[in-house]
Amino acid sequence: MSTKGEKELIRAYGDRRDDGVVQLAFTLPVPMSEKAKEAALLYCQKMGFHDIKIAATERAADNYSFFIVYAHTKAVLDYAEIDTPELVVKKLGFDDLNKVIEEQVGRRIVVFGACTGTDTHTVGIDAILNMKGYSGDYGLERYPWFEAFNLGSQVPNVELLRRARERNADAVLVSQVVTQRDVHKDNSKQFIEEAKKMGLHGKVSLLLGGPRVDHKLATSLGFDAGFGPGTKPSDVANFVVHQVLQRMGKEEKGLHYEGEPTAKAAKGAKT
Repeated sequence: MSTKGEKELIRAYGDRRDDGVVQLAFTLPVPMSEKAKEAALLYCQKMGFHDIKIAATERAADNYSFFIVYAHTKAVLDYAEIDTPELVVKKLGFDDLNKVIEEQVGRRIVVFGACTGTDTHTVGIDAILNMKGYSGDYGLERYPWFEAFNLGSQVPNVELLRRARERNADAVLVSQVVTQRDVHKDNSKQFIEEAKKMGLHGKVSLLLGGPRVDHKLATSLGFDAGFGPGTKPSDVANFVVHQVLQRMGKEEKGLHYEGEPTAKAAKGAKT
């Protein structure tokens, strides 16, 4: 990381460092034709790109055309100015984490999860909760000291919260895969409103996950944390355990762990 006041300017990397080459993929509502290709090129020009090459085109549907484009941008970013969550402390492994729960919590940690609203895609919540997990990382059902409930897809927000309240859940996971027209944000806001009505907000760890989710978005919507692409079950498991310990007063709230996406940990922390 750069020292204070030192700039770290970066540009997109295509064929060589700092050449500013990017790849774009988009659809235009016009039938596939030479005119459509020209429209795609002009569209990229209007976005500020230059040296534009239409790499691939295909018909997406009636009167819709899909394009893959390579282009150059003059945009430069100061990487040193970015302040965002980072991994900071090595997280506990499967056996060690279970041992901590057994010795310090003394009971199974209860977690509920679902894809709520109209979202039908369960791949994310399944990867975190189901026993087989994801990428060789066990899901929460595999942990003997976790009691995990995966309610599936299209679960009403109020139903997920009601089930969690009945079992005195320690954490509730909401997965949102469908993001067209920001439907994931609207549904997440409704979830938080319901959680406040039911008295769960601030008492239960509320987590949001999905391909277009990050910690900044999740906390701005009222969640305790957000987990995006690449999240492993062990990341969520560690976060939930440490949240429980903090609520019990057995761990300082200023401590942060690998996989826990928190802005406080990004400043001056070392791995």
